[in-house]
Amino acid sequence: MSPTSSHNHQPLWQASEQQILAANLSAFRHYVNKQIPTPLQDYPQLYQWSLQQPQAFWGALWDYAQVRGQRGNSVLHNGEDMLKAQWFPQAQLNFAENLLRRQDDSDAIVFWGEDQVQRRLSHGQLYQQVSRTAQALAAAGVVAGDRVAATMPNMPETLIAMLAATSLGAIWSSCSPDFGVASTLDRFQQIQPRILFSADGYFYNGQWQDSLLQTQNIAAQLASVEQVIVAPYAGTTPAQNLKQATWLADFIAPYSAQSIPFVQLPFNHPLYILYSSGTTGIPKCIVHSAGGTLLQHLKEHLLHVDIKPGDKLFYYSTCGWMMWNWLASGLAAGATLMLYDGSPFYPSPQHLFDYAQQEAINIFGTSAKFIDSCRQQQLQPKHSHDLSALRCILSTGSPLLAENFDYVYKHIKTDLCLSSISGGTDIISCFALGNPVLPVWRGELQCRGLGMAVNIFDEQGQAISQQKGELVCTQAFPSMPIGFWNDPEQKKYRAAYFSRYPKVWCQSDYAELTEHEGLIIYGRSDATLNPGGVRIGTAEIYRQLTKVDEVLESLVIGQEWQGDVRIVLFVMLRTGLTLNKALSDKIKTTIRANTSPRHVPAKIIQVNDVPRTRSGKILELAVRNLVHGQTISNIADIVNPESLQCYSDLAELKH
Repeated sequence: MSPTSSHNHQPLWQASEQQILAANLSAFRHYVNKQIPTPLQDYPQLYQWSLQQPQAFWGALWDYAQVRGQRGNSVLHNGEDMLKAQWFPQAQLNFAENLLRRQDDSDAIVFWGEDQVQRRLSHGQLYQQVSRTAQALAAAGVVAGDRVAATMPNMPETLIAMLAATSLGAIWSSCSPDFGVASTLDRFQQIQPRILFSADGYFYNGQWQDSLLQTQNIAAQLASVEQVIVAPYAGTTPAQNLKQATWLADFIAPYSAQSIPFVQLPFNHPLYILYSSGTTGIPKCIVHSAGGTLLQHLKEHLLHVDIKPGDKLFYYSTCGWMMWNWLASGLAAGATLMLYDGSPFYPSPQHLFDYAQQEAINIFGTSAKFIDSCRQQQLQPKHSHDLSALRCILSTGSPLLAENFDYVYKHIKTDLCLSSISGGTDIISCFALGNPVLPVWRGELQCRGLGMAVNIFDEQGQAISQQKGELVCTQAFPSMPIGFWNDPEQKKYRAAYFSRYPKVWCQSDYAELTEHEGLIIYGRSDATLNPGGVRIGTAEIYRQLTKVDEVLESLVIGQEWQGDVRIVLFVMLRTGLTLNKALSDKIKTTIRANTSPRHVPAKIIQVNDVPRTRSGKILELAVRNLVHGQTISNIADIVNPESLQCYSDLAELKH
């Protein structure tokens, strides 16, 4: 099916009748229709039913997805109060058991470490390795509720360690090795893990990065750690000795593979501890449940991404981003996990498309930043690669600009479902998702997720449509955090999500519900610009700058100025260019012509770099704090902290 016009009155892509009939979402709707008196005819009706009958919906999803465990009779207690809701209070299950359903010879994991390492594990091999590692952890004294931590690359051993730990009911928490010592300790010192997994190193941009010294420094400052386990990245154990650490091969050597005695635990048993970005204070430790994570991910993978058994699922992520956890759950939906570690642009800018072609990837997940970088580099995979197996591209991390929707369909592939998705570490999942049976509209996230009562509120807490406001969720959902670690009275948890509107989850995204019942995300609401009292999403300005070829990167903030707020735009230009009046005028004219005079920046300043988080999000709040003379906490959590130097004490901001 070819996409139609890229203007907003025509969708960019529509599923064919055959694709709609074959979608899991259609099968699930028919499954539900056999159980209810009034048949649901389409997705909007299914969505509304999932909100009106949450117990019926989530119960049907458990059964349809064939969750392994004891469901119990009750689906939801205290559902009218988001903070007191209890999902499946009688259920018993094990997360790892649901991911290790198969033991055959087909691929469970395919791993590429840049162009240096390629490995594959079958489902049978994965099960065996998890069995041996779980036995070793149990022998080391690990029991349900203990924390097992990792500072690991995105390699098969990371997944194996997670599955082994969670098979015992232990709580898993991971960072990527590029976090550094201080940033890793900021996280792990709060949760006191008993076991620490690491690797001897990893490749990035073709260079070997040794991790052993960093691992030893981290372990030395974690008094709770009883044992450090090190996995060799390239597949062979190096000769050097480790201080107070054990090679993974030695750790599991005494144990042969056997049937795994998965520990059955309540639905709400802690599974993961994830972390907030930490750029405005010490990272918050967000605790997610085994049942909530599993059920929510099954919903998203099966129904919204349309994963079929044997599909090859790729998401470019590190182990410090929630998309790694999301990717791992793909095993429960029957997917083969396509792991990648390293730079997405090494040894060539099109290396990930080489991966997609060679391995016939079906679902390709990445960040909005990656797609924008491909556009800037003028890559045309549509002509350079065979992407015939590819049927879905997923994008998250920041808003995917409308112009990059055009780029995907023009230069990557015509016939695919481009799903811009949005949620967060806070919910280890999504509020807005793709949909295999709905059209793709330019610049829009296709739909609100099933069972997610997402709405847009104005300042007074009233629901609004086709207007910009706060993205909220008004009903409980299973993947809400259990709470924050070391927050027994839930004071921090309540302050984070429920302080804006009583008993309503506020995500702090500035968004709009469209006429197509899709969503547009304009950026973080705490980073919105407010000149003259008019709220402007930062993405509205970034979108216009895609039309200015001279601009590579940009960052926009609101600066308090003379009793009001003025817009300040920082631009990173292509090599060799200098910001002058002509270029400043071009930028202002482009913004004014396509938005409004209020969007035009009062100041445009050239910088050498733009600070980002490790998941690619632009750090507008950090720069705004810097400009206003406020402290930036946890500089180590910024992937390029040296970039902040060019924002300090700028003379241009004094007048």
